Amino acid sequence: MSTTTAEQVIDALRPVEDPELHRSIVDLGMVRDVVVDGSTVSLTVVLTIPGCPLRNEIQNRVDGAVLPLAGISTVNLNFGVMTDAERENVRRIVHGDAAATAGSNPTQGHSEGRTIPFAQLGSKTRPIMIASGKGGVGKSSVTTNLAVALAARGHSVGIIDADIYGFSIPRMLGTDRDPVAIDQMLLPPEAWGVRCISIGYFVPEGQAVIWRGPMLHKALEQFLTDVFWDEPDYLLIDMPPGTGDIALSLSQYLPRAEVFVVTTPQEAAQKVARMSALMAQKVNLPVKGIIENMSWFTGDDGKKYELFGSGGGQALADELGVPLLAQIPFVAQLREGGDNGRPIAAVAPESPVGAAFFALAERVEELKPKKLFSKSLKLV
Repeated sequence: MSTTTAEQVIDALRPVEDPELHRSIVDLGMVRDVVVDGSTVSLTVVLTIPGCPLRNEIQNRVDGAVLPLAGISTVNLNFGVMTDAERENVRRIVHGDAAATAGSNPTQGHSEGRTIPFAQLGSKTRPIMIASGKGGVGKSSVTTNLAVALAARGHSVGIIDADIYGFSIPRMLGTDRDPVAIDQMLLPPEAWGVRCISIGYFVPEGQAVIWRGPMLHKALEQFLTDVFWDEPDYLLIDMPPGTGDIALSLSQYLPRAEVFVVTTPQEAAQKVARMSALMAQKVNLPVKGIIENMSWFTGDDGKKYELFGSGGGQALADELGVPLLAQIPFVAQLREGGDNGRPIAAVAPESPVGAAFFALAERVEELKPKKLFSKSLKLV
């Protein structure tokens, strides 16, 4: 006969967290009807939504917490679903009041009804914009692998795919499910320890996004306010190429953001990437460093071939007075990982390219915000 009580079962379940909300299932009010009968514990866990994609994970976590209790050999777990009022209470617990659907003042970093947390001086999150002057330089690949490397180094990390017209982060990160909506709050999917949100989750496969500026502006605002990010250490923003509406909106929403510019060694790419740095200067965002992608290809003969030229990243870094943070080699596995959702930093961290991303993550950690742009640029 077990001496375990229902109260002890609840105490054992208190450290068990909901996999998406990262809060105790007891504190969220998800545990109900705990009964101990001999060596069997029966209980109900109410899910936030029907068909919760992480139901099996919750089952495993509950079993792992209850079965070690004295005299317990069986756990009968039933699942229920929260009412609308219960979901609203969960959202209030983890996310505060819902964001208003209209009205904003981006220069103050808030919308009517909810502030943008990353714009506040007390926020522990480092918003980092990964920018480029042109497409095709591997900016999204750099964003994905840097995020994975930061997560592997023990940080909580999120990605906003702000490239609305050319979204690619969900595929590159390999997220296998859509965001979950709980009473005006979105839970971002997670893969490789990184949470992400993208317009790609809301657009039918193969359909183009054809929006004007105000719709882009509102979508970005909702990514910042309606998504439950849970104050990550780093929030990486995969910027669209160029210096258009999205870049301007995000500079207003995230006045504390840092900018990292991605270029290739090619002189033409470096000259265009310079425009992203100029944009950052105009809106008072610090450029913290340059990342050179596709720096060289190592052939079967062991020789390095500089397919896209050389020196572009260092030249841009020298002009801006910021460090060249990394030179990322060009390998097929990096491209393949972007197509199949297996980032090279996750699946081959000890490879030359994987190691380059981990070294980049370490450099990013060291570059804590201290000062603004170190050198003035002139438009020519």
